Amino acid sequence: MAGIWVFSEQRGGELKKVSFEVLSVGRNLADKAGQELAALLLGSGVEMLASEMAKYGADKVFLADSADLKDFLTESYTSVICDAVMANDPSVLLFSATTLGRGLAPRVAARLGTGLATDCTELDINDAGLLAIKRPIFAGKLLANAVFDNARPQIASVRPNVIPVQENPKAGEVVKLEVRIDPSRIRTKLREIKKGTSSRVDLSEARIIVSGGRGVKGPENFSILEDLAATLGSEATVGASRSAVDAGWRPHSDQVGQTGKTVTPDLYIACGISGAIQHLAGMSSSKYIVAINKDPDAPIFKKANYGIVGDLFKIVPLITEELKKSGKE
Repeated sequence: MAGIWVFSEQRGGELKKVSFEVLSVGRNLADKAGQELAALLLGSGVEMLASEMAKYGADKVFLADSADLKDFLTESYTSVICDAVMANDPSVLLFSATTLGRGLAPRVAARLGTGLATDCTELDINDAGLLAIKRPIFAGKLLANAVFDNARPQIASVRPNVIPVQENPKAGEVVKLEVRIDPSRIRTKLREIKKGTSSRVDLSEARIIVSGGRGVKGPENFSILEDLAATLGSEATVGASRSAVDAGWRPHSDQVGQTGKTVTPDLYIACGISGAIQHLAGMSSSKYIVAINKDPDAPIFKKANYGIVGDLFKIVPLITEELKKSGKE
């Protein structure tokens, strides 16, 4: 049964925004290939999410609803996904290039003995019915074009925030999958989940990111960036460079860069960040980049759309103050 499949990422019974983005990609591919689009949904008590996926183009929703899938474990999710793929033979399987997707997609590809294209920014189906992708390489300095061979399924992960979400209501027929997990293949156990205390939007879904680096000089000074993010609204959050995370100023979940999260917000404000290539790899696809740094020769200015040479401890509070004034007016 050929088809375009999309793994839909959910947390706590709520679909992540990137799931709708990948569904939109899948819908475009399915229409061009003349195939149906199926969403693959795993979890516990998540059947009610099927209607949301239908809203964004899913002809079918393959549902694996089981208490064994309540918490995400890579091994158990891999097992269920591979069983479903081998039973239904989709031509394409798409994941999101989030922290979860980056851990899951390679395992699925290895288990199925097929290839994987990661962090794709454009996807298409060529005249031969093969998946053609575009993805950044060399820390975002170049874009690579690639076409899959005849291996099945063709697996790719899609970079968050680069594909617009498109509503395209379809039937969303629910097909329930039998969940059979071999306990002997599950070598990890989830002991505890520690949730962050911040109520702000996740980095991977934020439209605006105010990010700090070594120039912030300490964890207590990130409050300046927090104030600016709060003023910019509910879709803004705070990020950090690797140097700030390594110094213990911010948690790893806030790290932007090659060894952190790849983000593509509408606006990225880099405060006290020099612009190491590893950091640029994680944020260079932002629509607009504003750099604030006292070093006029900082590499970040070469990537920025707008640059301010000066003391961030004076400039950032002034920006916050002016935004608050404009909001009142």
